[in-house]
Amino acid sequence: MRVWFITGASRGFGALIAEAALAAGDAVVATARDPSAVTARLGPHPQLLATRLDVTSEAEAQQAVGQAIKQFGRIDILINNAGYGLLGAIEEASAAEAVKLFATNVFGLLGVTRAVLPHLRRQRSGHIINLSSVGGYTGYPGWGVYSGTKFAVEGISEALAAEVAPLGIHVTVVEPGFFRTDFLDETSLGHTAQQIDDYRETVGKTRAIAADFNHGQRGDPRKLAQAFIMLVNAKSPPLRLPLGSDTVERIENKNAFVARELAAWRAVSTSTDFSEKTA
Repeated sequence: MRVWFITGASRGFGALIAEAALAAGDAVVATARDPSAVTARLGPHPQLLATRLDVTSEAEAQQAVGQAIKQFGRIDILINNAGYGLLGAIEEASAAEAVKLFATNVFGLLGVTRAVLPHLRRQRSGHIINLSSVGGYTGYPGWGVYSGTKFAVEGISEALAAEVAPLGIHVTVVEPGFFRTDFLDETSLGHTAQQIDDYRETVGKTRAIAADFNHGQRGDPRKLAQAFIMLVNAKSPPLRLPLGSDTVERIENKNAFVARELAAWRAVSTSTDFSEKTA
């Protein structure tokens, strides 16, 4: 029996992953700001521990991890899922809105990871899975600050994977596209207080698409939960796991664009190397 520690587990991806893990016979520590919401969503289960965790509080992270160890003796899989979106142009996002977003999506992830890692290091085993996004691989008008948090998660995950691999710990960053969850609802998506008319042809179109797109997304969230089971069962899990054909398309398009741009500017890019002849 493996022990999962899942943040943001009262709804959305977190709740579905928790359900799949319990159905697979594993134990789950399901955290949320309101643990009663976890119990209401998942119901009673002998292998479920619902506990409070606001990821912006490292003290709460340490406490929740301590409860998990006391209850189950170990943590095998950490799912850093807690987070939310912010829709608005870069200029429209206030300093307070940006700081609040990074506090949850980036610094919260770091705090929970710091709390769990000593136990994984002691075990010399474990799997850290960080939730990024298609927006963590490629930027898009209106999602700039949100993408900034997810680009940070990608960089953190890459470096962490290299740091902990010799200790028997795996790291995967998962990049979901748009799934039919409540991500585009007001409960999960914030909007910048300021809206500037000059961005109506770029960010304005993104706002309109998001409103029309809600609950009509291409991805099936229950299939995503099953993909997580396949991921944790893999003997050699990937560093990155895109989920959704929309994400795959965006990654392929960006990779092709980067390759074209690199080829066009290769001479300039390589011209800056130090040369003894010009010393």
